[in-house]
Amino acid sequence: MNSRTIRTAAAACVLLASLTGCAAVNRGNASGSSKDGSPGPAAGAEARTALAALPVKDNASTTGYDRSDKFGPAWSDSTAAPGARNSCDTRNDILHRDLTALTYKGTSTCVVAAGTLGDPYTASTIRFERGPNSSEVEIDHVVALSASWRSGAARLSQKRREALANDPLNLLAVSGPANRQKSDRDAATWLPANKDYRCRYVARQIAVKTKYGLWVTPAERDAMTKVLSTCPAQPLPTDASSGVALPK
Repeated sequence: MNSRTIRTAAAACVLLASLTGCAAVNRGNASGSSKDGSPGPAAGAEARTALAALPVKDNASTTGYDRSDKFGPAWSDSTAAPGARNSCDTRNDILHRDLTALTYKGTSTCVVAAGTLGDPYTASTIRFERGPNSSEVEIDHVVALSASWRSGAARLSQKRREALANDPLNLLAVSGPANRQKSDRDAATWLPANKDYRCRYVARQIAVKTKYGLWVTPAERDAMTKVLSTCPAQPLPTDASSGVALPK
């Protein structure tokens, strides 16, 4: 039986994803530690508490930013990110995690040919088919890489930046048009049109910034605080949370 078509564990806990997380499908470490041993978000933490602990600084310069040079080849399977080195590139890993009704290309158990996305950014249902219209679904860096560069990633090691670029915690399959609209903007200037997802979106950005030692700008902190005021108990996702961890 192809484990890539089995989503029983993920389906069983998907309704609890925003409350408790689900370790049953975790490829990583339930403690929240990343693959290379550096600390990640703590299980059970609240997003607003983690936000209060983040440094607050103005954006740094984008001088020196280069996606492929500073963050490695796109969708590399050879990084320190959770789930890496599983013989499937990061893009297909995320499609596999986030889409349902999956089919695969030929005899592959990696390359997703088609599937259905419940888009978190627009609350729409999108049919993904590999080919001319595949950009209808794209993989978003929740904290955009250039935004991460401006908020501390420039000081990270190459290994950590490549992990950040391929970390399932920082990746979501989303509407292509919504992803392009977002571009490299942070929470101060862009939030998902789907208001029901904003708390989880902001919490996920905070989790990424916590894990990789990034900061927030004053405007970003204020925007996140406003969102979290509507959901003060919003938990911080971890590497083990449903919707973050890659299926086995």
